[in-house]
Amino acid sequence: MNVKLERKENSKVELEFNLTKEEFNARLEKVFVKNAKNFNVPGFRPGKAPRNIIEKMYGEESLNYSVIEDTVDEDFKTAVEENNLEVVSKPELNVVQIGRDIDTIYTVTVFVKPEAIVKQYKGLEVAKFEKKVTDEDIDKDIEVTREKNSRSVTVDNRPLENGDISNIDFEGFDNGVAFEGGKGEKFDLTIGKGQFIPGFEEKLIGMNIGETKDIEVSFPADYHMDTLAGKPVVFKVTLNSISKKELPALDDEFARDISEFETLNDYKQSVKEKLEKKVIAENKASKEIAVFDKLLENTEVVVPEAMIEEQVENLVKQTEQELSYQGMTIDTYCQYLGVDKDVMKANFKVQAEKDVKFRLAIEAVIKLENIEVTQEDINTKIDELVKQYGKEEENNFKNNENIKQYLTEQLKQEKLINLIVESSIEK
Repeated sequence: MNVKLERKENSKVELEFNLTKEEFNARLEKVFVKNAKNFNVPGFRPGKAPRNIIEKMYGEESLNYSVIEDTVDEDFKTAVEENNLEVVSKPELNVVQIGRDIDTIYTVTVFVKPEAIVKQYKGLEVAKFEKKVTDEDIDKDIEVTREKNSRSVTVDNRPLENGDISNIDFEGFDNGVAFEGGKGEKFDLTIGKGQFIPGFEEKLIGMNIGETKDIEVSFPADYHMDTLAGKPVVFKVTLNSISKKELPALDDEFARDISEFETLNDYKQSVKEKLEKKVIAENKASKEIAVFDKLLENTEVVVPEAMIEEQVENLVKQTEQELSYQGMTIDTYCQYLGVDKDVMKANFKVQAEKDVKFRLAIEAVIKLENIEVTQEDINTKIDELVKQYGKEEENNFKNNENIKQYLTEQLKQEKLINLIVESSIEK
């Protein structure tokens, strides 16, 4: 059998397989013997019917095509290995010609992993990230802590005000008919937080405990439920009770209650130091993102659709896993967003293409830089994994060649990413 490889545009590869008539007929005989028991011919036991009778019943063409069906996988696998192809798509089969008295020719078309061309990866210029901690940042952080340590105080001597926590019963009506999802009982709603549709909370201000009131509002035009989007509705609301948050005084006693510090000034200093560490990390992350975006601008590669689709599926699985930690399914999440799963996948596509392009760029630069990983590097990484997953996994990490190979590739990427980021220039 002769195999011819032709590289087409955009990482497309066509493998042409040519079988002489002698090779084809030899394979045909093997396929017939192998599958003879599967042919049901009246008057003959399974596997005992003569070939000429089977061909009359099932057709000569059917047996001819069974040769390709039976052997194409092995032919393709051999050709891929011999040509060192890294296939990233499903193979597409096309029979050009087939017969017992002619050469049989068929092609298999696939996409292979493309080689990225990185024009520049050192000395990439990015904007300088100089975010700093302000007094306002410190105050906001402390206010969040005060909120967490606040207590709820019942209010029964005045109407509802902005900032109060209202406990309400409500039911929504569209032209006098109650609509699905529009009813709630003993619901705590903080006035001014914007939890409900625009205009609802403001119209509750001034209500007295026990009062029932009709609130007329309209749903936003882009509301996720088409049946309600842009519609004017009426909510019948009863105010059950009013409460408000009482924040602790901002003094030394507060500092002692919520921290190990004796004075408010010392506590504020600790908050400042905490926020400064956070800002340093944020500046570093922002710089890395900017460097990576600049790297992609300097990378030329056409990413095959199959690689993008695979990464989309990876992002979906990652999202599913993250949602499961919150006790939510991806279907529920899509329903909450008002989109179906196909729309969500389409939204992932841009990020998926970016992810694949970045990976191909890194792989290309690793070859250019000839990044090496030492056994000491691997041992350090294994030690980190043992701390994370437990001592009982140590032997598996040390003796599993697949894990060691994975760690080697991961370390190469980490070293290269550090090199690219550290060589960048902030302006």
